[in-house]
Amino acid sequence: MKLTGSTKQILSLSVPIMIGSAAQQIITLSDSVFLFPKGEDDFAAIGFAGVFYLIIAAIGYGFSKGGQIMIARRDGEGNDSNIGANFQAMMIFEFILSIILFAFIWFICPIIFRIALESDIIYDKSLEYLKYRSFGIFFSYVGMCFIALYTGIARPGFIMVDTIILGVLNIILNYGLINGLWGLPDMGIAGAGLASTISEIVAFIIFLLYMLWDKEIRKYELTQKFKINVELIKTQFSVALPIVVQSVLGLGSWFIFFAIIDNLGERELAKANLVRVVYMVLSIPVWGFCSGINTITSNCIGQKRYDLLMPVTLKTSILTLAIIYIMMFPILMAPEYLLTFIFRYGNDADLSIIGESVPILYTLIGVLTTFGVGAIYFNALSGTGATLDGLKIQIVCIIFYLIYTYSIVNYFGKGQVWAWSGEMLYWLIMFFATYWYLKSNRWKKVIV
Repeated sequence: MKLTGSTKQILSLSVPIMIGSAAQQIITLSDSVFLFPKGEDDFAAIGFAGVFYLIIAAIGYGFSKGGQIMIARRDGEGNDSNIGANFQAMMIFEFILSIILFAFIWFICPIIFRIALESDIIYDKSLEYLKYRSFGIFFSYVGMCFIALYTGIARPGFIMVDTIILGVLNIILNYGLINGLWGLPDMGIAGAGLASTISEIVAFIIFLLYMLWDKEIRKYELTQKFKINVELIKTQFSVALPIVVQSVLGLGSWFIFFAIIDNLGERELAKANLVRVVYMVLSIPVWGFCSGINTITSNCIGQKRYDLLMPVTLKTSILTLAIIYIMMFPILMAPEYLLTFIFRYGNDADLSIIGESVPILYTLIGVLTTFGVGAIYFNALSGTGATLDGLKIQIVCIIFYLIYTYSIVNYFGKGQVWAWSGEMLYWLIMFFATYWYLKSNRWKKVIV
């Protein structure tokens, strides 16, 4: 498919991906909502363990993005047969990677958590969650290949359907397994991990059945002439590795952020998790448009329409901010009322934490504005294939972010409002650096 970056194309590609890319956010939100009434310990633990698992998920997602960029490039060139070879290479690598990361969760995570956490309660509950959550990694990683394929060829419609199924099932299972309803065991935070794993397995099976039924995709020869193409895997790896490192560093900085907040006590960590939940919900449009701009820029470069890069990136940024502000308005105009409505279902829930979190929530106005623009331009850079240069830019941004956050909390004794404002600093630096890079045309030297 030849893409031109029209508003219609941006929306038709990005909106389904927007919903589809919300899978992990939906799971995290559902876990947090149903664990909130269980007490501050469970709620704080799911915030910490949830961020850590997002890092694990981001590794698989990052490698699939490398495959997506290459599939979109071949699609722009009209090279259908090579799309199937790229899909096979991506599948092989993701499956091997899922085995490695599963072992990492079981054997290395306890050591990392012991170093990062001071609270024994949060430590035990975090590992309890990951014990069950880890089994979903196999289905999640291979499922990301399906998403990368359909995104790369600009046919993201079923991604939205499959994610809705995953989200609804996760909510139902969370409610039953966390609270011990309908004859299910009362598992608490472990039930959240099990519910998420079962949901990912079901979503994977449904997507696989859809692919087997989809006649239009057969022209790509996804399963014919199946072989291990080492050179293609290496090429995908070289494109994807910087994206993976970017994701791990980005989420890793959040992981460090929560570890810094943990030093302030379980209640501060619980407040930070509450704000994170709202942030993740409001950031869903950004990640959808980010994935869309990856495909559009790579497709346009495949057509050698280099003149479209900056205009389509600007247009995507404006659309992103418009949707963010529409979503942001009801949440930030009456945050205490809305959050109380969402989390009130448990009679034993301590709702006072919501009122204490409201001042922190208002910082999200600035955070989401800078995030919405900075992330789009950064992902346009990734779509060009210049992922290594993007990694260098992100390292600089993270260094400034961590120095600021650590100093503001530990040396200046400021609260979370100041700590969260570090996100604005991060995305402002990101925007200016990537904008300069794209205008410089240095990305034209990169071939994928």
